[in-house]
Amino acid sequence: MNAPLVGRRVVTTREVPGRLDQRLRELGAEVVHVPLIEIVDPPDGGAALAAALAAIDRFDWVVVTSRHGAERVGAAVPAGIRTAAVGTATADVLSRLTGRPVDLVPSVQRAAALVHAFAECSEAAGDPWSILVAQADRAEPTLVEGLRRSGHRVEVVTAYSTRLRTPDPDQLLAALDADVVAFASGSAAEAWARAIGTRTPPAVCVIGPTTAAAARAHGLPVSAEASEHSVEGLARCVVEAVGSTP
Repeated sequence: MNAPLVGRRVVTTREVPGRLDQRLRELGAEVVHVPLIEIVDPPDGGAALAAALAAIDRFDWVVVTSRHGAERVGAAVPAGIRTAAVGTATADVLSRLTGRPVDLVPSVQRAAALVHAFAECSEAAGDPWSILVAQADRAEPTLVEGLRRSGHRVEVVTAYSTRLRTPDPDQLLAALDADVVAFASGSAAEAWARAIGTRTPPAVCVIGPTTAAAARAHGLPVSAEASEHSVEGLARCVVEAVGSTP
């Protein structure tokens, strides 16, 4: 079938509809967008990030872990500094803003995979690097701790904050009446648990193991995990979970 999700309602939870929503619609789904997170400035108003970017020439690399981070640093990265991103969607934003390809994107779109990719690069380079990591206030420590264990000098700045949002009654009803919810991040799973509790649609699909762990830690069942940790992989996961003729 060209549209295996026809007749299926799929909940997405990011702050604004994005590539996942578009891909699910292409597959025939009725997308129920229930934003559970909003992106705001960090508590310092971005002062730490501005200070780091003002002295950006002291870094060898700039690393971002989401499109929000890429949007806040991309225009400030000069040509002589290498860039890295956890996933292809983030890399696309960073590349557009810097005007050049991103130097390092792991084939598996996870923080641990980026740490491994840096390890392979640094073995050839020899000396440790000075790395600026721009990330969310709720970011997992995997990336930063892994880079530091590898001997690199890592400066971390909070580029933005994620604030949990409570859905209105109509959104809550629509979310629980859907066939499946697709979580693209651990913070989305946490936001669901805090706003809605442990009630979910019949199927819960997650983008990868970190998100799965976050969901389970907050009492949410996980029906299926994407084999490829990307938007496309999550869409395929939804198809595999509920993509039969209703």
